[in-house]
Amino acid sequence: MKKKVVFILGPTAVGKSEVALCVAKKFDGEIISADSVQIFRGLDIGSAKISTAEMDGVVHHGIDICDAKENFSAYQFAQFTKKKIDEISSRGKLPVVVGGTGLYIRSLVEGFNFGGADVDEQLRAELDEIHKQGGTDALFEILQKIAPQEAAKIDCQNPRRLVRAIEIAKGHGQKSRSEVEIDPLVLALVLPREQLYEKINLRVDRMLENGLIDEVRNLKAAGLTAEHQSMKAIGYKEVLAYLDGEVTFQRMAELVKQHSRNYAKRQMTFLRGMNCQFVDMQNRTQAVSEIEKQVADFLKK
Repeated sequence: MKKKVVFILGPTAVGKSEVALCVAKKFDGEIISADSVQIFRGLDIGSAKISTAEMDGVVHHGIDICDAKENFSAYQFAQFTKKKIDEISSRGKLPVVVGGTGLYIRSLVEGFNFGGADVDEQLRAELDEIHKQGGTDALFEILQKIAPQEAAKIDCQNPRRLVRAIEIAKGHGQKSRSEVEIDPLVLALVLPREQLYEKINLRVDRMLENGLIDEVRNLKAAGLTAEHQSMKAIGYKEVLAYLDGEVTFQRMAELVKQHSRNYAKRQMTFLRGMNCQFVDMQNRTQAVSEIEKQVADFLKK
């Protein structure tokens, strides 16, 4: 029998963590974070990482699981999360996956196996040189030629993902699929665009007030650079540029907000392509009540 798993998805700043906490407390669950930044130790403020006090006794997984200088792939996330789902289910508890990183979610819900090809260092060196000469456009052109279907779905401005997609395409022709071993209830939290963007802007202001610049300064002092995966995250790359004197404080703050809004738009595009049940978060109390009813019905099936 497939293990039942509840997914609480949605764009950044919509309120996923709070809703997931309500579901976990109501249905004796444990939370698995599907956030590609919260996995890194030391990236707390910019990732809106939940504190121990805010967890309110609910067990959380997938937070602070690797050093900020390490890389962490969607394949690694899928393997980690499948193991945690098994562990949580074996204890008779409900796994609640919360987050907004589309690639991570797709690796679980749709059964993609992102580890279908081994790392090819020689090919990566060649692609790195192509990227230096022609930028992401050159990488995207290669992917379009050898795997047009994958090219149509990928973030064409993300060189790391473009390189990996080319690597997989050259190794196997296409990404392989693994059997979906879970029975998912996928809930997507949404807000009208204007309200969501206002929440994003306010969140960025709070992050800056709460010490985001000092957090990035400390990471930089520890040897983190713009080349590390963790420092490519929104909020960190812009502050790093500010600390390096590349942009003013005002411009940095504007860029963090702009990039966060753009990311939220991409997250919504991704969610619209999934089999989700959308929940309007304009009335939070009503939304939580609706979600709890859906989860209860799902668990009775």
